[in-house]
Amino acid sequence: MKVKAHALSLAFAGAFAVTLFGQSVAGLAAYNEDQLAHGGSSVGWLFFVTSSEFVVDVAENWQSEYLQFFLFILATVWLVQRGSPESKKPGDEGLGSDESQLVGEYAQADSPRWAKARGWRLWLYSNSLLLTMGTIFVLSWLVQGLAGTVVFNAERAEHGQPALTLGEYLLSADFWNRTLQNWQSELLAVGSMVVFSIYLRQRGSAESKPVGTPHGAAAVEAE
Repeated sequence: MKVKAHALSLAFAGAFAVTLFGQSVAGLAAYNEDQLAHGGSSVGWLFFVTSSEFVVDVAENWQSEYLQFFLFILATVWLVQRGSPESKKPGDEGLGSDESQLVGEYAQADSPRWAKARGWRLWLYSNSLLLTMGTIFVLSWLVQGLAGTVVFNAERAEHGQPALTLGEYLLSADFWNRTLQNWQSELLAVGSMVVFSIYLRQRGSAESKPVGTPHGAAAVEAE
């Protein structure tokens, strides 16, 4: 029963582990092919997964994913989309009252402890999801910059060009090409989900309105 109650998170954790390992194996093969083609020597799996070549690709994807969720969480506080289950109803924009958020004097007996607090603890917990997503995004983006600098400078060294500093690399076309190609795909995916969910349905999914719900109604209005 405990496994069933956490099946969604466990399934995605397992899928993540499998795909990350698969990426490392495929990446290692591609890296070694490139090494041999340029007269270098092949490397082992452990060397590759701790190299900047692997880290920059992983961090590049992570930062864009967490930016996507950071922006979506923030946007849905103030912006609405009529008919989408990903949005609040028009007129419900904003942070909500203490009563609707079950905080302070309106907290329930089983509410989180900091939901019953006041001052900075309540503020911190009230924004903890956004702050966590934002922190992971910034850290992943920084790791991408650091690892990307090492990889980019290795390529420059092969062509007899001088190395760039981290600051110079963060302003380079290579860094922004890597960054923006991920951002645009993530923003397209989120925007598509918001719009498609107005008119399309998936029976039984929490991300969809009930099949017979009118297009103009939000999921909360259908309950």
